[in-house]
Amino acid sequence: MTTIILGIFEEGLVYAIMALGVYITYRILDFPDLSVDGTFPLGAAFTATGIAGGFIHPAAALPLSFLLGAMAGCVTGLIHVKLKVRDLLSGIIVMTALYSVNLRVAGKSNVPIFNSDSIFENEFVSRIFPASISNFTVVIILAVIVILVKLLLDLYLKTRSGYLLRAVGDNDTLVTSLAKDKGMVKIVGLAIANGLAALAGSVYCQQKGFFEISMGTGTIVIGLANVIIGTKLFKRVGFVKSTTAVVIGSIIYKGCVSLAIYMGMEASDLKLITAALFLVILVLSNGREKKVKSHA
Repeated sequence: MTTIILGIFEEGLVYAIMALGVYITYRILDFPDLSVDGTFPLGAAFTATGIAGGFIHPAAALPLSFLLGAMAGCVTGLIHVKLKVRDLLSGIIVMTALYSVNLRVAGKSNVPIFNSDSIFENEFVSRIFPASISNFTVVIILAVIVILVKLLLDLYLKTRSGYLLRAVGDNDTLVTSLAKDKGMVKIVGLAIANGLAALAGSVYCQQKGFFEISMGTGTIVIGLANVIIGTKLFKRVGFVKSTTAVVIGSIIYKGCVSLAIYMGMEASDLKLITAALFLVILVLSNGREKKVKSHA
């Protein structure tokens, strides 16, 4: 049981990083960005190739993956803003292109790094964490990364640029009236969101010990489910920030999936479980909103 619980927290925290990016596009920008299905494995492909080749330190792979993902997010934004392509189609175009880019980066569809150092297994980690808590090492490191990312995102959203980002989602006319380019603000938001997705892919790759070309399939669905669960559950809890709610939602979502597998469903049915759970979440959230409106 302890192993199952640790697994829930491990994967929940990894996907929480990606979900924080989806929170920016879905809740703030109202932008259906499917390119995260490509930027998640982009971070993993870059990390696995660099670590396997011995020319990138595992820790350095994290910020570099973020930058790569941010570049991909900028491409999505430029296609949408400058070429006037619809938001959904912009994401699909970049997601499709990144499949080939990821294969180019990795050189093949699967890159194992089981025997290489990672942010979870290296000499420094072995010295810091005693053998008595070795089972909790991954969760502790992931928690530190997630908390750091969450705090940095919270700080950014309190800056002038962060307020403009929120304004674009709520009232883009206001941004224009302030003599600011709303298109550029969108591009910045997409860059941060996809950077976080690539960062999550880098962490996931190092946790699992491999890169696989299809590991990004359905990432956007998982991210949306995490965001919706967290924001809906803690909507009326004032002291819980939205970013904190997203992180908790990620862990709850992973717990639900693990429970379904524990109750007898096959691991091969994971995508089916994900789709079914996401559908239930959407139906319940829509039902609650209608109920609130009827009592208003």
